[in-house]
Amino acid sequence: MGNATVTNAGADVLVLDYVRTPRGRGSRRGALHGTSPVNLVVALQRALVERGLDPSHVEDVMLGTASQVDEQGANVARTANLLAGWGYEVPGGTLNRFCASGIDAVAQTAARLRSGDLGRLAVAGGVESTSRVPMFSDRGPLFCDPATVRAVGSVHMGIAADLNATLEGFGRAELDAYGLETQQKAVTARAEGRSAGSLVPVAGLDHDELVRPGTTPASLAALEPAFAGLGAEGQDALALAGHPEAGKVNHLHTVGTSPALADGAALLVLGAGDLAGRRPRARIVASATASTDPVIMLTAGQIAIERVVSKAGLTPDDIDVYQFAEAFAALCLRLRRDLGVGPERLNPSGGTIATGHAFGATGAIMVGDCVEELERTGGRYGVAAVSGAAGLGVAVLVERVE
Repeated sequence: MGNATVTNAGADVLVLDYVRTPRGRGSRRGALHGTSPVNLVVALQRALVERGLDPSHVEDVMLGTASQVDEQGANVARTANLLAGWGYEVPGGTLNRFCASGIDAVAQTAARLRSGDLGRLAVAGGVESTSRVPMFSDRGPLFCDPATVRAVGSVHMGIAADLNATLEGFGRAELDAYGLETQQKAVTARAEGRSAGSLVPVAGLDHDELVRPGTTPASLAALEPAFAGLGAEGQDALALAGHPEAGKVNHLHTVGTSPALADGAALLVLGAGDLAGRRPRARIVASATASTDPVIMLTAGQIAIERVVSKAGLTPDDIDVYQFAEAFAALCLRLRRDLGVGPERLNPSGGTIATGHAFGATGAIMVGDCVEELERTGGRYGVAAVSGAAGLGVAVLVERVE
């Protein structure tokens, strides 16, 4: 193994394979709670070997993980490589861009392949077990140090979502309608087995556990606002200090229009140059990062989409599939309105409100699902994007290879 003599700078970066675990409920009652984060990754690595991947040809494994502490600390990627039997010669690294960690792992690995820094083959993805390593458990100052929170205005993501809904003028009925739509799409996708080619059962779970087939307009309307309590405890004041034009924060998002916490992992095999007869599924055209006001926070994914589409010389109308992490319903409605993206192009098989949000894994799942949706529908271009905490966003643009 090694890439000292390989030069493929400027070569197309291709998606060769994609596997993911089901997304389990992010609680002690979840089906994946008994499986450690590293073992979620190991299960996928072994599945890739069964599908024909030779680990000795892999030059790096890069994973995104948002809470890198306890069972998700000490470089999960390197640990997984060793436990999976991939050999001590396969490097591994773990990065953190909050909820955009997994998609950034894919973007950065693709860039390294394109530049020639890596030779021909690498694996990128992400993992998160929110049931075993809870959100904010790393005690980072951005969320847990009062002085830092006051200085940067880092409100809770749910407060940011309600602030966005208030500023954009979205009402409760519109948010609930989106929540119902994404659940219905996810139910249809599961019934049709759309993920059958990538889904690797783990711990007896063979489907996304959080999808709620019984969701109705009435059941959504009956839910209480999820973040009003946080607002009353001082979060509203913090949000309004940054955006006094809102006047007040209307608390509209519920558990039915917010992404549910999940456990899960995903891996993509990426290649460039001489792929020794491997059949590519898609080409990674470009990627983009973005950042915005840390109080508004959740609009950065849309900014990244706009940047990557422009970078590729395309327009929003050229994109056949948008896989946009559903960081609350208001941001999906905003993207749909601003970019003219109808329901058939935005998360056509449902999104994280229905299927669950496994922070570090979500972005990798978005890219892989984007490839699958293009294959299913015959589309050409797709874009995947995630908004992360503190106003970060990453997008990846792919093109289906026939």
